[in-house]
Amino acid sequence: MHETNPFDTQYRMYDAWFDRNANIYQSELLAIRELLPPAGDWVEIGVGSGRFAAELGIPVGIEPAAGIATLARSRGIHVLQGKAESLPLDDQTVDAAFLITALCFVDDVGQTFGEIARVLRRGGHALVALIPKNSRFGDTYAAHASDDVFFRYATLRTTEETFAALATAGLQIMRTVQTLTGSVEDANDKVERPTDGYEQGSFVVVQAVKP
Repeated sequence: MHETNPFDTQYRMYDAWFDRNANIYQSELLAIRELLPPAGDWVEIGVGSGRFAAELGIPVGIEPAAGIATLARSRGIHVLQGKAESLPLDDQTVDAAFLITALCFVDDVGQTFGEIARVLRRGGHALVALIPKNSRFGDTYAAHASDDVFFRYATLRTTEETFAALATAGLQIMRTVQTLTGSVEDANDKVERPTDGYEQGSFVVVQAVKP
């Protein structure tokens, strides 16, 4: 990823964010749970420290950074080392693939979604949770990216760009939900329930299916 990958060396700092921002984290979890597919073979791509996988019952994670993967393993996730653009999974072996706040860290969005389409079974679901580039949180992260050890390497995408890339990969968008619709400063004051749509939220979950 980079000469010194902060997800290998400073991953505990990244993971501590969830403790400091517990209501934001719970708002995000509620939004993802709103679109959870039927039980099956699930995998999270870019599993990171396993915060989402452990809470959502996703047993397998893909993660390129060995450092942060140790935290996911400590939370009971079976982690395979690999990149989103070249998943270490066989064709049509997954019922649901999750990409949660990891889209901004992949190098090639089209190849990533192509890989997701490859590993999904027919009727399988892709759930992509992102911080849209043109959202309040997106604006804040962009403004401070050069000072942030993690987000200096991020490339935020718009929801519309994400829709287009999913469609190009042959994945059919079914529904979107959003949360964190208010100001960045007040986002952690309370847990926000998700609503349908994507134009107001700083955290958007897109549900797509492989026909």
